[in-house]
Amino acid sequence: MSEVEKKRVFVTGGTGFMGSRLIAALLSRGHAVRALVRKGSEGKLPPGCEVIVADPLDAFAFASRVSPCDTFVQLVGVTHPNPSKVVEFRAVDFGSARASVQAAKENGIEHFVYVSVARPAPVMKAYVNVRAECEEMIRASSLNATILRPWYVLGPGRLWPYLLMPFYWVAERIPVTRESARRLGLVTHQQMICALVGAVENPAKGFRILEVPQIRQSAS
Repeated sequence: MSEVEKKRVFVTGGTGFMGSRLIAALLSRGHAVRALVRKGSEGKLPPGCEVIVADPLDAFAFASRVSPCDTFVQLVGVTHPNPSKVVEFRAVDFGSARASVQAAKENGIEHFVYVSVARPAPVMKAYVNVRAECEEMIRASSLNATILRPWYVLGPGRLWPYLLMPFYWVAERIPVTRESARRLGLVTHQQMICALVGAVENPAKGFRILEVPQIRQSAS
């Protein structure tokens, strides 16, 4: 296998649930990483990445620091989303995506990576709707982009859905529920990190969507 082409990656949300693990994985594979964080969060980043301190909701505050990166990974979002956070979804999830797309376009980013959410879904409609709007904004930007659509990511502090595994097992074997069970299936933290690294190292030409089955396959 030929050596993986080294990327220069700009990451927003680098101190979050997936961000720090993704940055560590990218650095271990020889990629250069710049991570955007708010003031006071610098110490939460893995060693080895370049720290950019700015407001992720304000493209003007950080756009000049994106170059010379060729890949942009947008991970900013409301933590522990639930139906009571409708206003936050609009302000943080949509606001950060809009700023990131603007900064990416201004800097001629070759590949934009965004973590969205599986849809349609029976619950969390406000959250799903905002993420869908972000997807459409990315598509309209004409950036080459990879969109990952997990439903629920298992990991530290997120273990209770393991109780649902038997129900998923059954649903995936019943024809009438199989498609929904797979599309809204659970993925692990490690599967998401593998899928994100794979997206960075194998950039899309155009607009690519990775649903739960493709995310799971990335770790196999």
